[in-house]
Amino acid sequence: MKTAFILFDQLTALDFVGVYDPLTRLRSMQVMPAFTWSLCAFTKDVCDDKGLRFSPDVVAEPLDEYDLIVVPGGFGTRPLQHDEAFLDWLRTAQAVPLKVSVCTGAILLGAAGFLKGKRATTHPHNFDELAPYCAQVVDQRIVDEGDIVTARGVTSAIDLGLYLVERLAGEAARTRIAKQMDYPYRWENTSI
Repeated sequence: MKTAFILFDQLTALDFVGVYDPLTRLRSMQVMPAFTWSLCAFTKDVCDDKGLRFSPDVVAEPLDEYDLIVVPGGFGTRPLQHDEAFLDWLRTAQAVPLKVSVCTGAILLGAAGFLKGKRATTHPHNFDELAPYCAQVVDQRIVDEGDIVTARGVTSAIDLGLYLVERLAGEAARTRIAKQMDYPYRWENTSI
């Protein structure tokens, strides 16, 4: 499975790292040895909202060859939802079978047109901002619409990562990875 972690300036680091950590353990713990990933960005220079710098592996290349894209949130989503060049790049993921977001990353999925007719969630402070992009904003930690999975606020990234581990590799893999992370993963407040 080939995964693209989408990076952009002013992202929230935990939105990215929270889902990155459990997913990449699929390979490091030999659950799915063929699980691969790239850090993908539209621009070469990327830092989070506090100045932490990231080095993308791939810059401004089409996303259509991935099996999964992961879009974090952060303050950078506000201007990017109106940036047609960025959105055109994100739309190259149209054929990607599974698109997921954390927090206000859902706004970017919505602005790219991926949430039409779908239920979705985001940080509770941004429900109104997400509403025009989807069929229904759902006040749940994780909302799974099959080809789109959205997660609520920042810390939901860890839950999303473990949820995706289970979706991709089964409950035993999720339990094993959560235990290795020393994380008390729970299913409550999830809309499937």
